[in-house]
Amino acid sequence: MGECFQDAMPGDVCFGCGAENTHGLRIRSFWEGDEGVCRFTPMAHHQGWPGITCGGILATLVDCHSMATAMASAARREGRALDSEPHYRFATGSMSLRYLKPTTPNDRPLVVRAHVTEVKDDRKYTLACGVYSGGEKTVEATVVAFRVYRSDWPLEAGLGASAA
Repeated sequence: MGECFQDAMPGDVCFGCGAENTHGLRIRSFWEGDEGVCRFTPMAHHQGWPGITCGGILATLVDCHSMATAMASAARREGRALDSEPHYRFATGSMSLRYLKPTTPNDRPLVVRAHVTEVKDDRKYTLACGVYSGGEKTVEATVVAFRVYRSDWPLEAGLGASAA
């Protein structure tokens, strides 16, 4: 499968993608060609209605997977390994989701696919993202990610070490 994007994000406590958040989703994203791909199987407590995955959980999957894909894309564009310096972090500038149909059944593995459609000034990344259940697209989104941290910036210029 290759390098997991989130492995290049040490100290990440985010609910969606943070490996260090034991109560979170702890998603893992990988390259498949030019797409970042995440596979996630919802659990019973991720339901919105009986048998239907909660829209907020789906939005979190799109959000966190897109931020990780933006980070991995930035390193790839520079021709370097994900775990090499400088380390980057991205934050969501905007996210537009369309729920195309209910994501059912709730215990079916989901596939989240994202790819960069535009890069502006090496800091603003626009991504197209989709969630698939049983091969059917149930959510499509356009996500704008901003690079807000790089490890070689002075602390006052980025998020700072405690929020990295």
